[in-house]
Amino acid sequence: MAQSPAPVGNQDIWADLLGLADRQAGEQALLRGLLGVLCKSGELKGAAVYTEGGDCFRQEVAVGAGEFPVEVRDFRDLDLEHREIPGGLLLLNPSGPEAGSPESLSLVALAAALQTANLSKRLKQQKFEVNYRGVELEALYDVGLAIASTLNLEELGEEILLRAVSLLDARRGALYLTKGSSFVLERTFGGDASTEIALEDPVVTALLEERPPGDQALLPGASHLLAVPVETDSARRGLLVVADKESRHGVGPFEAADRRTLAMFANQAAIALENAYLHRQALEKERLEREVELAAQIQRRLLPTGSPHLEGFELVGWSRPARHVGGDYYDFLSLAEDRVGAVLADVSGKGLPAALMVSTIHSALRLLFDHFRVGAELIARLNHHISDSSAPNKFITLFAAEIDPRRGEVSYVNAGHNPALLMRAGGEVEELETGGFPLGLFAESSYTGGTLAMAPGDLLCIYSDGITECEAPDETEFGAERLVELLELVGDQPLPDVVQAVDDAVTEFAAGQNQGDDQTLVLLRRTP
Repeated sequence: MAQSPAPVGNQDIWADLLGLADRQAGEQALLRGLLGVLCKSGELKGAAVYTEGGDCFRQEVAVGAGEFPVEVRDFRDLDLEHREIPGGLLLLNPSGPEAGSPESLSLVALAAALQTANLSKRLKQQKFEVNYRGVELEALYDVGLAIASTLNLEELGEEILLRAVSLLDARRGALYLTKGSSFVLERTFGGDASTEIALEDPVVTALLEERPPGDQALLPGASHLLAVPVETDSARRGLLVVADKESRHGVGPFEAADRRTLAMFANQAAIALENAYLHRQALEKERLEREVELAAQIQRRLLPTGSPHLEGFELVGWSRPARHVGGDYYDFLSLAEDRVGAVLADVSGKGLPAALMVSTIHSALRLLFDHFRVGAELIARLNHHISDSSAPNKFITLFAAEIDPRRGEVSYVNAGHNPALLMRAGGEVEELETGGFPLGLFAESSYTGGTLAMAPGDLLCIYSDGITECEAPDETEFGAERLVELLELVGDQPLPDVVQAVDDAVTEFAAGQNQGDDQTLVLLRRTP
């Protein structure tokens, strides 16, 4: 005769349950074990636990014989024992009239309740994570609006870093911007940081690939680092680094969700930086355009409006500024005893600084010409003045001449300028180089003056290097030889026609190519 099954509440059953607990089974495994024990005891053919979800109960665990549906909409229609438990339902398929002792069923109901409570907890956690994600996205949106409204690069860098450490609850942080082949520190928070690091540095590579960097050189003393690139489709603008996430126990590591959050924020920061760079470029372009226009106004105002009368001589000047306005300058000065001064200067650089230097020369020359004749002393004094008033990297080449119509002579000094061309009526060509260094290079430079007699028909051509260095599309230069050949061809024509011939020749040679330097010409001829 077969032995009757032991009561569910005996010591063997409890020993089995304790064995499950010793193996640290999870709630579902523990519940499955409990149901298995009951079925093993012979009091149940099977059992199942359902959790409530929407308009039905859904199966969580099913053990033993018997048909248990996956979903139950109305358990009262089932030919099974049932018990309602918090958040769910327990279905039993008894092997006889009794479905088990009250003790065993209460134990199963308790385990089932634990399972459904745990599931409810997980659902609440998931709901919390969804809500947190929504709050996080809203925070990212607000942060994006805040940084997008800032176009000043310095202010933007600080705003980006402060928002990043706040968003990630980080104790420290640093923002690096790309300059050449390096990341250069723009802003730091909470401690020191490396001032510069190569784009391909192993530390950076490890951080971006989510590997331990092995070296905390970016933020010395930091325990946990998280870094993401700040980049758009067109360029990597920088690197955003945060360190040491705040926790109840001090600082801790960052999680995968933190990396996603920082990466999303870095995308917004990259767009904001791109806009700020474009804004700065637009402002710089606008500033340069204003500067060019102001420089052009200064240059136009300082150039003579006509030529002084010289008995027995013709004198004309012409200048065409480059697109970016260089520093060419020429002037005519009426002096005592019917003498006339003629000056052509070329200031290094372009734009407003060059135009202001031209203004300095203009004033100084007029003052000096009132007290000195053109020669070594006048140019030495001018050089000293320029050296004192100009930046160290600025200098001026200059050719100054003084015409004495009574004697038919020209006194001159060449301060580092192109040699003036003296085209003799008989066909000879002389280059006038006597002088010294460009003005502004050495304050104590000395100079030598020269004097020449001009015969009727002789032509003196003073020019800037914008003419001889005019480039064709193939980068060939116009050159001094072409200028000499042209003057030999048209030199006996009226001086305005000679100027026009030079203008036409240079323009044709350039063939539409933009020129980077002014083109200036002063012509003096003794009439028969």
